[in-house]
Amino acid sequence: MTPARRLGLVKPSVLPGFGVALGFTLTYLSLIVLLPLAALVLRTASMGWAQFWSLVTDERTLAALKVSFGTSLLAACVNAVFGLLVAWVLTRYRFPGQRLFDAFVDLPFALPTAVAGIALTALYSPKGWMGQFLEPLGVKVAYTPLGIIIALTFVGLPFVVRTLQPVLAEFDREQEEVSATLGARRHQTLARVVLPALLPALLTGFALAFARAVGEYGSVIFIAGNIPYVSEIAPLLIAIKLEEFDYAGATAIATAMLAIAFGTLLLLNLVQAYGRRRYGHG
Repeated sequence: MTPARRLGLVKPSVLPGFGVALGFTLTYLSLIVLLPLAALVLRTASMGWAQFWSLVTDERTLAALKVSFGTSLLAACVNAVFGLLVAWVLTRYRFPGQRLFDAFVDLPFALPTAVAGIALTALYSPKGWMGQFLEPLGVKVAYTPLGIIIALTFVGLPFVVRTLQPVLAEFDREQEEVSATLGARRHQTLARVVLPALLPALLTGFALAFARAVGEYGSVIFIAGNIPYVSEIAPLLIAIKLEEFDYAGATAIATAMLAIAFGTLLLLNLVQAYGRRRYGHG
């Protein structure tokens, strides 16, 4: 028996080579993920705390961070609700063209984000197909934070749907039938039996959609209008700083985004782990 197995670090598997696989995994993660992030943090550390704090708390930077994280959070919430509905319909029902609609869910994965941004802008601009009807009603979508939310919802939908579909497919429907035979109404079965079982997967999809939205650039850049203090996202501000050769400012904003995103995802993972222990699904 290997030392790793004696220490309980690895379970018996049909594939040998735990040491090699672990070494490859750590090396790959270090080169692809950890090393670039470490370079960013080290570059930030070299500028000193006072300079970093001054750059991060700049009024324009705070406004851009607020727009990025606020719209990302709202888009992820929208996707959590309607992504659950889409996953439910695609999993529980059979209807003509189901496979085609199921394939449409993956379009935001394959479509270049810039193309999505141009399409959404053409659709929701004041003279667009939908924008021309919304404008007289006082609803302005393009070049406002609302347009950013729509773009981020578009790119984040597949993460929620694809995370929930396998859990819904494997969910034991006998639990719903038992709940009904015990006298529970439909909304009670949904609230006390189905949703708790889906909660860990739903949180996972929410976290993925949120993380995707925070770093989104291509689909937002056209529809946002990029108005400072109103619809300017943090990734765009970073690009502007780089174009102005303000590398310190770009690095500081990127580090702040990294810290906030990491803290948010860590919190969501803790909630997800609690849900998995509590309900034993996902």
